[in-house]
Amino acid sequence: MNQRVGKVFLVGSGPGAPDLITVRGMRALQSADVVVYDRLAPPELLDEAPTHALRFYVGKAPGRHSCSQEEINALLIEQARLERTVVRLKGGDPFVFGRGGEEMLALAAAGIPFEVVPGVTSAIAAPAAAAIPVTHREMAPAFAVVTGHEAAEKCRGLVDWSAYARVPTLVVLMGVRNSAKIAGCLMAAGRSPNEPVAIVANATLPDQRVVFATLGTLADAIAANAIHPPATIVIGEVVALGSQVQALALASMAEAIARAS
Repeated sequence: MNQRVGKVFLVGSGPGAPDLITVRGMRALQSADVVVYDRLAPPELLDEAPTHALRFYVGKAPGRHSCSQEEINALLIEQARLERTVVRLKGGDPFVFGRGGEEMLALAAAGIPFEVVPGVTSAIAAPAAAAIPVTHREMAPAFAVVTGHEAAEKCRGLVDWSAYARVPTLVVLMGVRNSAKIAGCLMAAGRSPNEPVAIVANATLPDQRVVFATLGTLADAIAANAIHPPATIVIGEVVALGSQVQALALASMAEAIARAS
């Protein structure tokens, strides 16, 4: 007789604000016996799980991992084999730099039923929250998303920055620490140092911050404004649209204050 097992849901919780989780993700969470959650998963969402649900924190911060990926995989398998409904709650989307692919393969190899519940990735949500469209009919017919963890000294590694330098809009996740190297690699490949750049920190949250700079001043802007992860870097002409909207909003606010006084 085959051993009975539960099911694992790989759920993307969205870019930060708890109400940006999908309806399907919320339903999975509300049916959970176990929640295995990441550092960037909104803590408010844990209250949506039943009171009896076990909660396991397995978050990863730069240079600090509470669990290895192998330990996380083993935990998901162990809990599912106890015939439990397991929600693996991740920030953003499970398959966008979320190691969801690794967990999916581990579950499949162990014979554990699973379902992937997509989430809103910060690669799109962070620019949108800063009024920056990643594509635009007149200036950006394409965009790319790349990890900022990989920034080799010679600009050639798992990420070929010279190839990404040709993409109209470039969204860099996890790039704060290597911002100077990233900018240097892109400029060495021909990208203009005057190209508009935005850094969106804590996107979609009440303390969201947007800093506008240029590619040549990217690292200095991050340092001067004390930007820390999580932050999304957006590079391209579309960034100018966001700064234009911000300027118009500030002008409108100033005008309203002047009229009121």
